[in-house]
Amino acid sequence: MSGAIGLDLAEVSKSNAPQLLDVPAAPGPINEKNEKTLYIPDDSSQSQSREGSLTELDGKEYPTAEEVNTLRRVCGTIPWGAYTIAFVELCERFSYYGTTIVFVNFIQQPLPPGSTTGASGTKGQSGALGFGQRASTGLSTFNSMWAYFMPLVGAYMADQYWGRYKTIQVSIFIAIVGHIILIIATLPSVIAHPNGAIACFSVGLIIFGIGTGGFKPNISPLIAEQYESKHPKQYIQVKKSGERVIVDPTMTISRIYMYFYLMINVGALAGQIGMVYAEKYVGFWLSFLLPTCLFLCCPTVMFLMRNKYARRPPTGSVLTKALKLWTFAMRGRWSANPAKTFKNMRSDDFWESVKPSRLGSAKPVWMTFDDVWVDEVRRGFKACTVFLWIPIYWLAYNQMTTNLISQAATMELHGAPNDLINNIDPVALVIFIPVCDLFLYPGLERAGIRFTPLKKIAWGFGLAAASMIASAVTQHYIYKLGTCGDHPSSELCETPAPINVWVQTIPYLLIAFSEIFTSITALEYAFTKAPKNLRSVVTSIFLFMSAISYAIGEAFVGLSEDPLLTWNYTTIACLTAVACAGFWTAHRGLDKEEDKMNKIPESSFKGRQMSHGGSAA
Repeated sequence: MSGAIGLDLAEVSKSNAPQLLDVPAAPGPINEKNEKTLYIPDDSSQSQSREGSLTELDGKEYPTAEEVNTLRRVCGTIPWGAYTIAFVELCERFSYYGTTIVFVNFIQQPLPPGSTTGASGTKGQSGALGFGQRASTGLSTFNSMWAYFMPLVGAYMADQYWGRYKTIQVSIFIAIVGHIILIIATLPSVIAHPNGAIACFSVGLIIFGIGTGGFKPNISPLIAEQYESKHPKQYIQVKKSGERVIVDPTMTISRIYMYFYLMINVGALAGQIGMVYAEKYVGFWLSFLLPTCLFLCCPTVMFLMRNKYARRPPTGSVLTKALKLWTFAMRGRWSANPAKTFKNMRSDDFWESVKPSRLGSAKPVWMTFDDVWVDEVRRGFKACTVFLWIPIYWLAYNQMTTNLISQAATMELHGAPNDLINNIDPVALVIFIPVCDLFLYPGLERAGIRFTPLKKIAWGFGLAAASMIASAVTQHYIYKLGTCGDHPSSELCETPAPINVWVQTIPYLLIAFSEIFTSITALEYAFTKAPKNLRSVVTSIFLFMSAISYAIGEAFVGLSEDPLLTWNYTTIACLTAVACAGFWTAHRGLDKEEDKMNKIPESSFKGRQMSHGGSAA
């Protein structure tokens, strides 16, 4: 376990008392133009309730250290403004997945005979440009990597200059421009000239990705801030039964992200299924136009709600200061031996030694923050080290959108398209997210089991490994039972293996549960562990792990063909299982700090803004 964070359990009740926070005083929104803070009562404004709990002027009772350890924790009420942001995310994901789902056929397949729009009707294969599989794979992979690289830029702009709300609105406008260019590329008169169409399509793809990159890292922090702005700390609630419980913001934010992810999958599922049929029976222009129309709801809702959302102002050079702080802490800790350098980075005094109070007169002139902000930065860096394991998880997850679709084509389909089966994943998520929220997590809490974020992520790795084992077993029996042996994907193979394609329900269900535990929780972790003025940046680092995973996936291309697919799934299963064990071994100490990290009081340092009315840094 690395350095102390300056807040032990004996001080937890203090951290739950009213703090000077960059959140709105009720009522009234916080936004870039009108920043409000909570009132700090003096000693006379607080009273001691039963068992020493703190009670604020508004009557809200805060738990003591003993109550934090003994009382059951429950979720609070989600503000209705958060639901409007979730709807915006649904529309954006509908537009993204509805558009990208038809990319491969648009680029790879030629125009069907007699068609000018790319539609093939009931029989036949939809297509437009006819540039082949290499071109379609290249552009599709570029789009995925581009869409997960650009969040780094979008997050930087939000935290440093524009704030989340403005960055989202600007990004929506950019994405709309990209959508329009993509629609133009699919018009019959443009498709008739494939070289011009692919050029137009490529320009639209780049602009579309820029908009997506600005949107993704900012929408998820914005939705959680709607609750945090009203209830930043744990407080006591008395149930009708007389039971005293703690309303926990961390649990509430976890619930918000679960339903946020549910809306993502509702949008993705509707977009993917709907646009496949639009492509097949009408044409590509419609499969690009409909997502654009729904996407136009995003700026409309955001504009109408502009004065209702809690919004944090941008904070200037905070990222630069955080990096300077880490560099300053590394002085004298570098070594030619990487193991020694790693050990030095994990030493107990790594962050404690660079707190302004410890440095005294030796403090650099750029160190205008307080000790608490050092604790926040430490917590944010810890979150980023957690995310470094995520690419291995995405490596297993990405099999769902590539090799498992090809695997389905070698089994008995019974009339189902092979690229329809992977929709088991979003359907399972829509069903099981409420199950986990309403039954599994509360049940574990009642049983006294703390299913902390890091435990959830570790379980997600384990389930992803199990999914790959199931896929490897299925592939083994395809090779064993099929008439074509270990080459069922060959063009000469006309008879599928005698295995019902719905056996793939097993790996897809396992992947769905792993998403609930790993992907949703990682979004939550980025929000709750990042310094409040670096939330978009930390979220973008989590998203960037997907781009790294796509790059790692290139190393497995050689295994992604017959007769090596069993080895492909087995190797990825082993890697994910090892990552599961390594992740928990590396972070089980950090897991024990979960409550202490969540109770760090907010720093007065805000970059350009100072909570105590100080000048800008």
